[in-house]
Amino acid sequence: MSDSQLSTRKERIGWYFYDWANSVFYTTVITVFLGPYLTSITKAGADAHGFVHILGVPVHSGSFFPYVVSASVLLQVLVLPLLGAIADYTHKKKFMLGLFAYIGSISTMGLFFLHGTNYLLGALFFIIANISFGASAVMYNAYLNDIAETDRRDAVSSIGWAFGYLGGGVLLALNLALYLNASKLGLTSEMAIRLNLVSAGIWWALFTIIPMLTLKIRQSAKQKQTGERLISIGFKELFATIKGSFNYPKTLIFLIAYLLYNDGVQSVIAISAVFGQEELGLSMSTLTTVILMVQFMAFFGALLFNYIANSIGTKRALLISLVIWTGCVFYSFQYLSSETGFYILGGVIAIVLGATQSLSRSMFSHLIPKNKEAEYFSLYEISDKGTSWIGPLAFGLALQFSGSYRWAILSLALFFIVGFVMLLVLKIKEGIKEVGNEIPQKI
Repeated sequence: MSDSQLSTRKERIGWYFYDWANSVFYTTVITVFLGPYLTSITKAGADAHGFVHILGVPVHSGSFFPYVVSASVLLQVLVLPLLGAIADYTHKKKFMLGLFAYIGSISTMGLFFLHGTNYLLGALFFIIANISFGASAVMYNAYLNDIAETDRRDAVSSIGWAFGYLGGGVLLALNLALYLNASKLGLTSEMAIRLNLVSAGIWWALFTIIPMLTLKIRQSAKQKQTGERLISIGFKELFATIKGSFNYPKTLIFLIAYLLYNDGVQSVIAISAVFGQEELGLSMSTLTTVILMVQFMAFFGALLFNYIANSIGTKRALLISLVIWTGCVFYSFQYLSSETGFYILGGVIAIVLGATQSLSRSMFSHLIPKNKEAEYFSLYEISDKGTSWIGPLAFGLALQFSGSYRWAILSLALFFIVGFVMLLVLKIKEGIKEVGNEIPQKI
C-alpha cells in the first residue's frame, strides 16, 4: 500500500472497536438470551401438540428459532451481495457500515417488546437486526485489506476478533449479574431478559461511534450518472463479479469450504443454549455463565492460534481447529450429560472458536481481487458470525423428524468433515497468485 493508504494505529484501534460494538448482538442476543426466550414465547403460543402454525404450516416450537435464523440468512443471501456491489461501486462502505449498524441496533432495542405469545414480532425484529448485522459486517471486513499489510493480516484479524470476544464478554457479565439478581431488584426473570436484549442494542449503537470517527475514506464517493439507479448498478456490478469469480476457482472453493465448516461453528454456538436448556435441563444462569467463560477464553484462544499460525502456517492451524470442532460434536452426541461436561466442552470450544473465525477471515482476504473487497466479503458473510443458515436448518429438520436434540447436533458433524476435506486439498498459494496478490511468508 502507498503511504497515503497505510493505516495508523488509531485507525486500527477504531476498526477493532466495531467488533467490540457488534459482538454483543452475537453473544447476548443470538447465543444466550433470545434462543431460549423466543422458544419459551413460542411454546406459550403453541397448540396442545407443541406446534405453532405459520401461514398454515405446522412448525415445532423448538424448531422455530433455528428456522428464524435460517430465514434471516436466506434473505442475506439475496441482499448482502447486492449491497457489497453497491459499496465497491460507490466507495461508500464507511457510510453503509454506519447505516446498517444503527438499523441493526435499533431493531435489537425493539426486542424489548417481545413478551407473552408475540413470537412473530420477535422474529420480525430479529430478522431485521440480523440482516443489518451481516450488512455492517461486510463493510467492516472489507476494511481489513485497507488497514493491514499482507504479512500482518492474521495478527490484525485475530486482534479484532479478540476485541469482539472481550466486548461481548463484558456486557454479558453485566447481563448475567442483572439476570441473577433480578428478584432483588424487583424484576421478573422475563423483564431482566428483555432489559438484557435492549442493552445489546444500546451498546452496539454507542460503540459504533468510535469506528465512525476513526476509519478513513480512501476513495472519493462515486456519483451515479443521471438516470442510473443504485439497484440496477448493484445488480450490474454483482453479475460482473459473479461472472469474473469463475476466473478464481480456488477462491470459490475456499468460500464453499468456509460456508460449510463455519456454518457448523455458528450452528453450534447459536443452538448451544437451547441444547443445554432442553436436553440437559440446565438453568439460564448456568448457560450464561458457560457462554461468559467462552467469551473470555476465546479472547486468549484467538491470540494463541495467531501464534500457532505464525509457526506452522494459517492453513494447518485452521485444519487443527476443524478436527477439534468435529470431536466436540461427537462428544455432545455420545457423552455430554452433565453440567460439568457442558463447562468442559465450553472451554475446549473457546480455544478454537476465535481461531477458526479470525484465521479464515485473514486467509480469505488474500484470495480477493483488488477493489472487490466488499463484494467478496458479502459472499463470505453469508456464513460469518451469527449468519449461518444451512446448519440451523439442518438442525431444525433433524430435531423435527427425530425429536432428539442429540441427533440434531450430530447432523452438524458433516459440515466440519466436508469443510476439512475441501480445505485440505485446496492449494492456497496458487489461489493467491490467481487473484494477483502477494503471498505472505506464512500461509
